[in-house]
Amino acid sequence: MSNQQSPTPILEIEGLRAGVENKEILKGITLRLMPGEVHAIMGPNGSGKSTLASVLAGREGYEILAGKVRFLGRDLLETPPEERARQGLFLAFQYPVEIPGVNTAYFLKAALNEVRKHRGLPEVDAMEFLKLVREKIRLLELDESFLSRPVNYGFSGGEKKRNEVLQMAVLEPKLAVLDETDSGLDIDALRIVANGVNRLRAPDRAQLVITHYQRLLNYIVPDKVHVLMDGRIVRSGGKELAYELEERGYDWIARALEPASKGA
Repeated sequence: MSNQQSPTPILEIEGLRAGVENKEILKGITLRLMPGEVHAIMGPNGSGKSTLASVLAGREGYEILAGKVRFLGRDLLETPPEERARQGLFLAFQYPVEIPGVNTAYFLKAALNEVRKHRGLPEVDAMEFLKLVREKIRLLELDESFLSRPVNYGFSGGEKKRNEVLQMAVLEPKLAVLDETDSGLDIDALRIVANGVNRLRAPDRAQLVITHYQRLLNYIVPDKVHVLMDGRIVRSGGKELAYELEERGYDWIARALEPASKGA
């Protein structure tokens, strides 16, 4: 008999129910991401995709009705949002926030040193940081002048998304939740952002890619695809499920569920 222990899941969600303003949106989500895995969540508008991302990040205004969420074996729902970030959870927003007056380099250095402090590591000095961030800038095909600009202020949609992935590249989170990162991107920007995300795949990290369309998954190939409809995961499969959704839409899944719901 082997004494080797199974690895701890990066993210473990059990029966998660959550809502906002007395409306239940997530109606029993169960999901597990192991180290090294990339999972995609797809679904029509209003299915609960962004609510799931917001709950994981700890955004205000969402009420947890039932269920458990563990991140690296710890209770995520009892952890303040800033502590989740320090522990290695990263959310790339669908609509990244602008921070006028704070340049990108200062923001990235401060965020990195907060994470390092949590891990018991010394802060990086200016020269170390500049070397690191230049490597990551090249990864995303950005100009270095980008670093002196205020965070997302005056950025195009594509630049904002690249900045989110640059943050992820610098911080190297254990779990990256990408909330509709492909939204508003042209094909060139999509390729560059996806390339950056792919280079951050690692055996000790996981990624949860939330998207409405299959096109992002042409570039970021997931290990598993889950279909979220009306607050529930109604189907899971491999990457071929994403292609089937692109070809047939979501209606065929909804129709397949109808007999079960009528008989319930």
